[in-house]
This record gives sequence, structure tokens and C-alpha cells, in this order.
Amino acid sequence: MSANNGKLITNLKNQFWNWRTIAQLIFLAIVITSSILAWNTLARNMRSSGLAISFDFLNDPASFDIADTPFPYRASDSYTRALQVGLLNSLKAIAVSIISATVIGITVGISRLSQNWLLKQLARVYVEILRNTPLLLQLFFWYSAIFLSLPSASDRISLGFATLAKDGLTITALKMTISSEFCALVLGLTMFSSAFIAEIVRGGILSVPKGQSEAAKALGLSNFQTIRKIILPQALRVIIPSLTSQYVNIAKNSSLAIAIGYTDIYRIASTTINQTGRPVNVILIIMGTYLTISLAISAVMNLINRQFQIVER
Repeated sequence: MSANNGKLITNLKNQFWNWRTIAQLIFLAIVITSSILAWNTLARNMRSSGLAISFDFLNDPASFDIADTPFPYRASDSYTRALQVGLLNSLKAIAVSIISATVIGITVGISRLSQNWLLKQLARVYVEILRNTPLLLQLFFWYSAIFLSLPSASDRISLGFATLAKDGLTITALKMTISSEFCALVLGLTMFSSAFIAEIVRGGILSVPKGQSEAAKALGLSNFQTIRKIILPQALRVIIPSLTSQYVNIAKNSSLAIAIGYTDIYRIASTTINQTGRPVNVILIIMGTYLTISLAISAVMNLINRQFQIVER
């Protein structure tokens, strides 16, 4: 009787897997068909408007200057090179923001669980203010209220290793000036995202059983050692998946740089649209760029996530 039941369960499982496979294939066919129809409709509408889905214009001279250039660029260079400048500027802002937001977020998240009442409340105020204020508003604050209120280049504020002025932060030893637009963008993305990361870290730490910290104390470990060696490694299993979403949000939110005049890829693309009259073509490039960046971040984070997951035997 048990053998017959086992065969019945196996048959039901096989049927379930077959139906699931068929459903997935049907869904995939619908997606592919819809994509082809959408593309054909777009191409037909553009042809009727006297346009074509062509990217030949990318070889034409851009004829505009760019303030922040990570490599040599002239107005006579092509739109392709201009977009490359914008892409590198975006990647630079995204990378710095992700690193700084992670460091601050972890610090604030741990502080939210501190036994020190003052530190705990300060961390709470930090999170509540920044998390509940629009990012665009914060960018305007950092750029208009802070950096534009600084003295001119001739009256720079000395910080020892660097100087501050309206044109940005100049690192004396490196003889390098970081523009006010870049500083405002990174500060805004960092502060805003770190508030969300802090709550993710706090939730991850709270998910670790209290017995773990009690056992660490019994072994004579300090609070710092307990968090670093016992709590955080286990909490990362909960933290990393949610952290991935925040990193992707940082990449997408970096497009708000256009509001404060930072020359990221979105701003350069907007200028390209105005000059070439090819909105659909340029928008396709921008969509593909941000999609690629987001998928790359997700892929890296998924690899990291696998390293911290418990392997079932």
C-alpha cells in the first residue's frame, strides 16, 4: 500500500513539474511576442514620422563642453565620447555613494541598538529625518544651502589637507578639485540611502537569536568583538538581500544629478536629445545603460549573498 502511495506522489510531482514547465514556456512566448510587437510598432511609428532607429548620429560632433571630465574631452568630440564621459561620471558617483552609505548605514544601524541612550536617540533622529525627506529636496539643500553659500575661490576655507569653496573641494596634496555638484550628489545619495541601510542593519542584527550574544559575553568577548565576530556574520544573511535593493536604488537615484547640474550620463543624454532631435534613440541608450548597471550590481550582490547563506545538507 505504501509503495502505491509513493508511486502516486511521484506521478503527481511529475505532472506538477510538467505543468509548471508548460506555464513558464507560455509566459516566455508571451513576453517575446509582446516585445517583438512593441518593437515593430515603435519602428513603424518612427518611419512614419520621417525618423529611423539608427545610431549614426553618435559619430557626429557633440559641440558642447562638459565640466567634469575624467578623461580628455573636447567639444569637437563625438556624442559617443560625451556619453562615455557621462557614464564614467555616473559610475564614479554611484561607487562612492554605495561605499560611504554602507559605512555610515552600518554605524548608524548599530548605534540604534546601543545601550547609550543619547547615541541611540541621535541615531534614531538621523534615520527618521533623512528617511522621511525627499531625496530631491536633500540634494537641493546640500547644493544650494551648503556649497553655493561657501566663499569664492579666492577666499577658500582651509581644512588642513584640503580647501573648500563654491567650486568644490580641493585636495591639496593631490592638487585635485572635486566639483560642488559631485560633492552635493554624493552627500545627498549617501545620507538618504544610509538611513535605509541603517534600518536594514538593525533588522538583521535583531534577527540573530539573543543566545548568540549571551554566549559571546560568557566567553568574555567585548561588545565590539561580539558584533564583529558573532552577530554581523550571521546578520549578513538577512541584510545582504535587502542591501541589494538599496544599492540598485542608489544607481537609479543618481539620475537626479541633473537637478543640481552634475554632468552624469542622464544630463548629457538630455543635451544630446535637444541637439539631435532623436529622443527615442537616446532614451533606449539610457534605459540600456541603467538596466546594465542595475543588473551588474544585483549579480555581484547575489554572488556575495551565496557566500553567507547556510548550506543545507
